[in-house]
Amino acid sequence: MITMDFDSAFPVSPGMSVLDVGAGQGRHSFEVLRRGAVVTAFDQSESDLADIKTMFGAMELEGEVPEGASGTVLHGDARSMPFPDNSFDRVIASEILEHVHEDDEVIAELFRVVKPGGLVAVSVPRSWPEKVCWKLSDSYHEVEGGHIRIYRASDLVAKLRRSGLAPYKQHHAHALHAPYWWLKCAVGPDNNDNPAVKAYHRLLVWDMMQAPFVTRAAENALNPVAGKSFVVYAAKPEISA
Repeated sequence: MITMDFDSAFPVSPGMSVLDVGAGQGRHSFEVLRRGAVVTAFDQSESDLADIKTMFGAMELEGEVPEGASGTVLHGDARSMPFPDNSFDRVIASEILEHVHEDDEVIAELFRVVKPGGLVAVSVPRSWPEKVCWKLSDSYHEVEGGHIRIYRASDLVAKLRRSGLAPYKQHHAHALHAPYWWLKCAVGPDNNDNPAVKAYHRLLVWDMMQAPFVTRAAENALNPVAGKSFVVYAAKPEISA
């Protein structure tokens, strides 16, 4: 499930250095590696990073890694990252800021490590679908490592601007996933054995694997209204001579 628009809004070319902050299970790291990037998957979860490292190796064995591309993993804290200033051409932070109390510190780090002229892509849960989840289930957000805030789009854009970044495009994504999470919250977020949850999950997996025209067209039409994720892209200004 890819959230960022790597084809137009956030292009990644072969040889670019890419940092995936809060890489999670690695979905965006794998995609930019396939596009020829030199990618670093950065996360606090050592178990997730171990899985990503294994997948990087499997991709290389399967011939999915272009010449010159590479994938590495690094454990650490997004509030204080161990990279020099101006290190990366592209920085991704997908569905991480809603988990962190000090989100301004993370955003400042995103600005610091991206190169002048480089691009940053950030996504968070969209406000109104997220509010439905919170109303349906306390355990959806009142857990360790859970969601601690709901962002309004304008608030996130303003935070990025205050860091020094220049937002240039935004959109919504994953409309088909919003009802799935409402359903999970209604029956209990950990209740994966519920028949309706299992059926909807099979639909989402089928959609991701097959990408049929009917569901792709439906989601694209519904994203502006019901997209579960809000995505914003921003550039770091070039250094003036």
